[in-house]
Amino acid sequence: MKRRPRLYVASVDDIRKGRATDVYFARTRRILEAKGLCDTIVRAEFHAYSLPKGYEWAVFAGLEEALAILEGRHVNVYAMREGTIFKPVEPLMVIEGPYCEFAELETAILGALRHETSVATKAARIRLAAGDKTVLFFGLRSVHPALAPMVDRAAYIGGCDSVSGLLSKEFLDLEPRGTMPHALIILFGDPVEAWKAFDEVVEPDVPRIALVDTFYDERYEALLAARTLGSKLFGVRLDTPSSRRGNMRRIVEEIRWTLDIHGYKDVKIIVSGGLDEDSIAELKDLVDAFGVGTSIAFPPSIDISMDIVEVKRDDKWIPITKRGKLPGMKQVYRCKPLNDVIVPWGETPSHVCNDGSEPRPLLEKVMEDGRIVVELPSVKDVREYVLLQLEELSKQ
Repeated sequence: MKRRPRLYVASVDDIRKGRATDVYFARTRRILEAKGLCDTIVRAEFHAYSLPKGYEWAVFAGLEEALAILEGRHVNVYAMREGTIFKPVEPLMVIEGPYCEFAELETAILGALRHETSVATKAARIRLAAGDKTVLFFGLRSVHPALAPMVDRAAYIGGCDSVSGLLSKEFLDLEPRGTMPHALIILFGDPVEAWKAFDEVVEPDVPRIALVDTFYDERYEALLAARTLGSKLFGVRLDTPSSRRGNMRRIVEEIRWTLDIHGYKDVKIIVSGGLDEDSIAELKDLVDAFGVGTSIAFPPSIDISMDIVEVKRDDKWIPITKRGKLPGMKQVYRCKPLNDVIVPWGETPSHVCNDGSEPRPLLEKVMEDGRIVVELPSVKDVREYVLLQLEELSKQ
């Protein structure tokens, strides 16, 4: 009998029970159980001691998923608020409890925090580059489909204005947005017929954005779309492959000029395909919106790691960790926008902020004995928090 294909996806149950882990954690647990050390109480800190080249900060994301993995375990968790912009070395989250309560969960927790933080950070950098222009996230084809809601969530948290994933309505309460694929136009064999069909079938509250680079010159198709749909046309989208682009700015200038002189000044121009911070910065004075995919979905990694920093012996916390890391549990105090100081847990900084206010502690208890003790913010609330911090940073 031929082997049937399968989807290589861990279930929620696999993740929460510690089966989606590295084998050495399972072996470690067996050793500790055999030697009577499983109940040793520790404090394990999550941090990124370095960031990708050119990065001065990152956006902490994935906390909700980490708490979902830990829920019901006999642990306490302290963490920065999800969406907090942080710098290298700063503790992002601390798990406190018997080591074997979470030993086999380290892999899954790090995976969630690393991946979401990496995506949210790149989205935030794109957001800053785009300024007040709209950023649409079109990156789901770059990742495994099982990750679609997570990647949409992280991209939205980081500052994208919308996401395209259909499941995001169910998971995130976000209305997905998108235009049309080249496949629609190719199946009709004629862009005019495809644009008309879209207008006839799709709900009227969906903006009419015509894809204008399938068969002919972008300037020609843009004007053709404007003449076809008239006042119904919201915008035109250019998804021109890099192999055919030439000077993209010149192409956009040509389209904008042509639409304007024919009376279509209100038609927006959306550019997508292979965009990053540099290309967005080059085009943002001409373009109304950007569709960004791969550069957000497959970003440079924010290498968050977990290290034990304290062990409890005879009711006393003993600072201890591997070399290269700072032992002891820590707190981060912040003066806006990103003037931080790290101090040992329980201590407070002696200085005041430049505006006269007291430095604000960033880590708070979010879980006690496996029970979440804070109100989890909505994805929209987390995004607003990120945008507020980005606004403060942009003023510096």
